[in-house]
Parts: sequence; C-alpha cells; structure tokens
Amino acid sequence: MATVLLFMLLAVSVVSADQNAFIGVNIGTALSDMPSPTQMVALLKAQNIRHVRLYDADRAMLLALANTGIHVTVSVPNDQLLGIGQSNATAANWVKRNIIAHVPATNITAIAVGSEVLTTLPNAAPVLVSALKFIHSALVASNLDSQIKVSTPHASSIILDSFPPSQAFFNRSWDPIMVPLLKFLQSTGSYFMLNAYPYYDYMQSNGVEAVDANTLLHYTNVFDAVVDAAYFAMFYLNFTNVPLVVTESGWPSKGDSSEPDATNENANTYNSNLIRHVLNNTGTPKHPGIAVSTYVYELYNEDERPGPVSEKNWGLFDANGLPVYILHLTGAGTVLANDTTNQTFCVAKEGADPKMLQAALDWACGPGRVDCSPMLQGQPCYDPDNVAAHSTYAFNAYFQKMSKAPGTCDFKGVATITTTDPSK
Repeated sequence: MATVLLFMLLAVSVVSADQNAFIGVNIGTALSDMPSPTQMVALLKAQNIRHVRLYDADRAMLLALANTGIHVTVSVPNDQLLGIGQSNATAANWVKRNIIAHVPATNITAIAVGSEVLTTLPNAAPVLVSALKFIHSALVASNLDSQIKVSTPHASSIILDSFPPSQAFFNRSWDPIMVPLLKFLQSTGSYFMLNAYPYYDYMQSNGVEAVDANTLLHYTNVFDAVVDAAYFAMFYLNFTNVPLVVTESGWPSKGDSSEPDATNENANTYNSNLIRHVLNNTGTPKHPGIAVSTYVYELYNEDERPGPVSEKNWGLFDANGLPVYILHLTGAGTVLANDTTNQTFCVAKEGADPKMLQAALDWACGPGRVDCSPMLQGQPCYDPDNVAAHSTYAFNAYFQKMSKAPGTCDFKGVATITTTDPSK
C-alpha cells in the first residue's frame, strides 16, 4: 500500500481559481538518438501538450515551435549566467538574439534564468538578481515585459525544516539574495519557480500522511507538503502574494538495485495523479483552489545523462516517441493521454527467447483467457506459423482486452508496446 502514499489525492470538491492550472513538460536533450525539432513538436501536438520548458534557447527548436501556439519557457543556461549578471549589454544581446528574433511567431511566455543556482552554482549567486533585472529591462525596452515573465528555478533543498510545512524557512545564508529576488518577482508580477521531487523525499520518509500541528492542515502527499513549505518560507520573509509554479516534478520508471522505488508502476501512479491533481485546480491545503501549474520532468528518457540508472529514466516517452507507460488519465482531459489516437499495440520483442515466448503464449491462451482459435491451422491468423507471430497475436489480444492497462504488455520481458499495427 506504500505506493498509494506516493500521491494520494485529497477528496475535496474542486474550487475555482482565478487562473486554471496547466501541465507542461520539460524537454531535455541528453539523448543519443535525439528526435528532430519537427518530430518533437509533432509529439507535443499529438499529446496536446500546450506548455514546454526548454533548458536553453535552441534556435531550431524555437523555429519549430513557431505558429503552434504552444507556450514556451526558454532558459539562460548556468554557464551563461555570470556574463549576463555582470553586463546589461550582454543581457540585452541575449534577449535580442533568443527572444525578440522569435516572437510573436513563437509564443515565449517565460524566461528561466539559470537553474538551481543557489545550490549548484553558488559562485554565480551574487549576480543572480542582477541577471533577472537585466533580462527584464531588455524585455521592458522591447515592450515584452507584460507577456514574458522572468524568474529562476530553485531546488527544494533551499527550504529547511520543510515538514511540517508551517515551520519551513529558506536557508538564512541566502537571505541577501532571496529577499531582493522575491521583491523582484513581486514587483514584476512574476512567480517563484520550484523544482519539487517527492521521489527523493519519499525514499527517505516512506510517504507522508500527517497533520501539521501548527495549522491543523492535513497532508496526504509529499508534493503538496513541498509546495506549501515554499509558501510558508516566503511568508516567513513577509512575502504573501508571490504565486508559485513547479518547474520540475516527476518520477523515474527504472533504477538500479539501490533504487527499488524507481519502477514503471510507481512512475505511472505518481505522474498520473500529479496531472489529475494539477488540472483539477485542487490547490494545496494552505491555498485550496489556487492553481499550481507544473512541468513534468520530463518528455524523453535521456540515455546519455550521467549518474545512476534512474537519472536516464524520468521520461514519459522513448526517443522514438513510444510511451514508456500509458498514463491513467481517463476523464482528466486530453493532455498527455499518451495514446490519443488509440494506436498502441503489444508485440513480441524482436530477438526474444523462443522458449520464453512459447511460455508466455501458453499463458495468454490459457490462464490469460485469450481466444487463440484464429491461430489454429486453416484459420486467418495461422500464418506466419512461428512462435513470434503467434505470440504477437496473443499478446496484443490480451493487451487490448485489458484496456491497455500498465503491466499488461510485459509477459516477463518478452513483449513491448508499439504504434505499428501488427495486423498490417
């Protein structure tokens, strides 16, 4: 039952918010077989993804996104932050080259200046607020400041004593930066960007089901607790009206032996419930009904990312555009339905062990209760008469019969999901 605690949803009525929350996706590029920008945009359209965050301002990607209406957050990479934070002219040139050259055809709505700077690039922290202000000034000069917000994503680790949320506060050593940063966000109508990863908190705490004794607010999931901790930390510094957007959140679908919680099932549970929770505008216990728009980390599995196995497996899709798993999103809207055209099938893996295929085939036609009579000699699915073809028929019949539920196209590792109809 531990999986239930990954992201148990609050049973409350939907409260209308001033602005509906959205689900976006992050697009990383550490893939050995990177899809072209055109292919990526085609996948975004097919999945009805209307909000994306790029980790740079790649020209080819921005051109491919032109005239799609998709809301784009572009980023100033950390290695460019020092130059921009030290020079108004450098910032203006960056905006001219990466923003003005693409709007209005490309719907750029935000600029993320650096990423987790305070925790990963502390030597650049003193110029972070200057970088934000210089970028914003360049937008003002081009009359784009009302359309494009400027902020910077933070790791949740800058929040100390995060549970219960009411006790949370930012690491005080960052006050000389955090206070002017929050003043900037407040004065420009921008939002606090937070990277929230319950996966790591969950591994340490084995879930959250608790009442904050100070506020009597009831928490049933780590995501809400992390978001409210950020709200309380801002409140501690006397900022009560800065909205929050979660720029990264997700769950890995695969890990090594030391990462038992990184599974397909857990990733599907977390991301499916996260998406439903956000799109329902449920808000958090501290701010019910207040939208918490969130970007899922991430669109693709990135096989070239360094680190443990989990680092390579946060994606919703493989590089070829096939879903890693089919999200449980019935009734949650069309965004990220994974199978919007109902065109996924279950087939035998190429090169699979024939003995394992035969065992899986026997199970499907026996305990799996698949009608395998069309594969009998003289029947329409008899040819080609080999175990791979017959297994594909039986696997797909079972997969479709089970409504493509997660885990119903595995057969001990000899089956895989494809978008190519095996009957053709």
